[in-house]
Amino acid sequence: MDHSGLLHQKKGIIFGALNETSIAWAIAKSAHREGAQFALSNAPVAKRLGSLESLAKQVGSPVYWADATSNDDLKVLFEDLKKEYGKIDFIVHAIGMGINVRKRRTYDQLNHQWYAKSLDISAISLHRIVQLAMESEAMNPGGSILTISYIGAQRSFSHYSEMGDAKALLESIVRTWGPHLGKVGIRINSISQSPTRTTAGQGISGFDAMFEFGEKMSPLGNADADSCGDYAVTLLSDLTRMVTMQTLYHDGGFSSMGIGDGMIEPLMEMAQQHSSDLD
Repeated sequence: MDHSGLLHQKKGIIFGALNETSIAWAIAKSAHREGAQFALSNAPVAKRLGSLESLAKQVGSPVYWADATSNDDLKVLFEDLKKEYGKIDFIVHAIGMGINVRKRRTYDQLNHQWYAKSLDISAISLHRIVQLAMESEAMNPGGSILTISYIGAQRSFSHYSEMGDAKALLESIVRTWGPHLGKVGIRINSISQSPTRTTAGQGISGFDAMFEFGEKMSPLGNADADSCGDYAVTLLSDLTRMVTMQTLYHDGGFSSMGIGDGMIEPLMEMAQQHSSDLD
């Protein structure tokens, strides 16, 4: 995609890039292409699990290792960020992990300590980041805060388990912060993204089936990480300066579909097979 300078002179921070499959990684590449300057952040454990420093070299960004569930870490981060850039214009929160999901615990058998930790990492971390950014006066008026959700916040997907609750909480935090941020001229939104082949996504049992279902049901197919990065740029730019408190579906049309042609034929075959079995 051609450079258009949508984020020229914009400064910010992107949380959550781990490796080349990460949505945050794609957003960082798109933001860099559009002229933004930004820092990258992830938890210290990502030093050995991912390749964030490789991305940092590509886009010329500093890396701040911080646990997004730690107020102390975030306070230090925002003070360091102010020293690096002064006030910033955008924050991207692309953080999520379902511990029960990774350990194959079904929703009716959740470990509640893991459940609480999943909510803290995947949703409450957004509240912490926004609150501490405001307390440190880190953002300029007209700034944009963006997070990444999934339609599992609105609908039940059996194998998505606790992450459906986490994304529902995440979207609620976006809506509830909106009026408070609007008083200082800052907007906040979430992108509800298609199933995407990220490290986090691959940790979900049955992810391949979710991906294929989305691909068949969506008129445009699943939206990939790179296209999400391009869409994110518009929400960080001044073009969307009056958009706030929204969950915006970037899913190839999946969220508006009842049933698509891609599913009709397999279902007809199943119905015919069932009819034959009864005969």
